[in-house]
Amino acid sequence: MARKYLKKEKKESFFQKIVNFVLTILVACAISSQMCTAANNNLRLAQISDVHFSSYEENTSFKMLKKSPELLEDAIFQLNTSGPYDFVIFSGDLINTPKESELEKFLKYADKINYHWYAINGNHDIAVGGTLTKDKFRKMLNSKNKNMKSDTIYYAFTPKRGFRVVCLDSIIDYKIIANGEISKTEFEWLKEELDNHKNDVVIICTHVPIDEPYSSPNHKMKNEYEIKSLLRSYSNPIIVLQGHYHCVRARQNGNIVYITSPSLVSYPNGFRIVNINSNKKRTLIDVFLKETRLKDVQSRAKLRVLGADTLYGDEEDRNITFEIKKEKE
Repeated sequence: MARKYLKKEKKESFFQKIVNFVLTILVACAISSQMCTAANNNLRLAQISDVHFSSYEENTSFKMLKKSPELLEDAIFQLNTSGPYDFVIFSGDLINTPKESELEKFLKYADKINYHWYAINGNHDIAVGGTLTKDKFRKMLNSKNKNMKSDTIYYAFTPKRGFRVVCLDSIIDYKIIANGEISKTEFEWLKEELDNHKNDVVIICTHVPIDEPYSSPNHKMKNEYEIKSLLRSYSNPIIVLQGHYHCVRARQNGNIVYITSPSLVSYPNGFRIVNINSNKKRTLIDVFLKETRLKDVQSRAKLRVLGADTLYGDEEDRNITFEIKKEKE
């Protein structure tokens, strides 16, 4: 009887080992799946705006054009040594004067970025009546950047599951003007993008702001009211990255967060880092200002502007966390 009991106990012990092994594998897979899901809910990006790159121009009353190559090089170095980033976006005015030769030189610098990068056009990038048209701008970027292959000047991409990036063309090219607008065709395309991504965090990139950081009738978006009304009709998190006004601002309106990036070439000579963490209950957006390490250039740039404090913004404009709570089903 004793021997039979021992044999039975050994069989049960072996069976238990098999069960424990299987359970261990299942638990490990579950933990791994949760970790992967958590990782997919995080997005880290950098926004550089209004570089105004110039290889030959002297400084203006407020733009450190002569130092623009060094400022761009410093921003790229900071990005390459502080990554990883899911992508980098240049939100317009890549160059100061709309010349193909200047854009070619800018692209050589941008090619040094270690991460996927994208760009949209600004009013300084397009020559009204000149050779650097919107189509030429698009084709030059497409030829130098494997990530940009759009057939239109405005485009969208998915950097990671749960996130959609929409890059707008806000530039008027039928006359010399600093105002912006979204055409009817592009507006319908934007609506379609928003309709197709109601469950995603949508990141909209525009040069001319949808939400003015301060009043400037000669720079504002002409049809901002229509665009804002469209955005407000959606309940998912929407983050708008904008430039053009050369200042630091960060504002929230319900489920929409507006982040204005400063100019790299004028005070405060910086760019943005944005971390987004999203889950079923809420989306957190951490916004940071990164300033140039070229402090002598920054100091001289500050002396060239009126209202430096306005451009620099308050602390909550520079570094802040926004929370967007998801609506209960």
